[in-house]
Amino acid sequence: MKIKSSEITPEWLYLSRRKFIKGVAAATTGALIASGCAAPTGPGPATPEPAAARASDTPIVPPAAESAATATPQAVPPADAAPTAGASTDELGDKLTSHEAITTYNNYYEFTMNKEAVAFVAKDFRTRPWTVAVGGLVHKPKTFDIEELLRKYPQEERIYRLRCVEAWSMVIPWLGFPLGSLLREVEPMSQARYVRFETVLDPREMGGQRDSWVDWPYVEGLRLDEAMHDLTILATGLYGKLLLPQNGAPLRLVAPWKYGFKSIKGIVKIDLVAEQPTSLWMATAPEEYGFYANVNPAVAHPRWSQATERRIGELSRRKTLPFNGYAGQVAGLYAGLDLRQDY
Repeated sequence: MKIKSSEITPEWLYLSRRKFIKGVAAATTGALIASGCAAPTGPGPATPEPAAARASDTPIVPPAAESAATATPQAVPPADAAPTAGASTDELGDKLTSHEAITTYNNYYEFTMNKEAVAFVAKDFRTRPWTVAVGGLVHKPKTFDIEELLRKYPQEERIYRLRCVEAWSMVIPWLGFPLGSLLREVEPMSQARYVRFETVLDPREMGGQRDSWVDWPYVEGLRLDEAMHDLTILATGLYGKLLLPQNGAPLRLVAPWKYGFKSIKGIVKIDLVAEQPTSLWMATAPEEYGFYANVNPAVAHPRWSQATERRIGELSRRKTLPFNGYAGQVAGLYAGLDLRQDY
């Protein structure tokens, strides 16, 4: 049986797995970029398989081995380049979800509630120009242009599992940089205990924001120690390419031990604050969604079990791992908390 090239990691990416990409070339003005992510929805875990892929994403171009600021771009093979002898896996041996699935199956309610239609609905969303304001309880507030962030912070590849609260999951090779690097640059004040994130508000281009069933814009939050953790990144791409609009371009949060709806997309504002932020889902359905949203198979959603999950691309279900398999790295953050109550 012939394997689709879209389901096999390109050779250049396979060989550089788990290594730093030394930098990225400045993206072309007006390029569309985004990322794949999950958010909670009304239906239970029984959801359809992803539709066909789009192939119009813009490559992130790794430069030569020199500083990101002065590097000369080099050509990168496209995602459908000649396949390698086998696909890459995460640290547990789980195969990467195909590029096709990641970019055509996703929750992004700012555009639509149909996870299979979002790629089409969001395809013309412009993510240039784009700025991110970082402020609040910091000594050096600053507004960053997305091109500045791409130049300033070396882009790392991180293969992370993504577990949606709807009980489906993926394995995604993200590109991005540690959120902690950005937060250290603005120098948090001693009073700062939480980080509040806010997405773009653009109801003219994001039709879902014209609906009043929630109070837009999308807001999320982390404790400061969660935000500074080594696993937490701001993602700028996946599978070696800049994010597509349907996946949260140009910048999204990824905290892999939490349900996907915590990984807010299209970020335009990051504030350090003293009080726990109220996220969009906490405000909309407080009986179903708490602040922490740590993956916990022992605590069921009010409408379905979280004990198992359906990995996109597989037919059978698998057991859900505590903290999505990252307990060894993050469980210590929650010492003393009752994670059945502090969910």
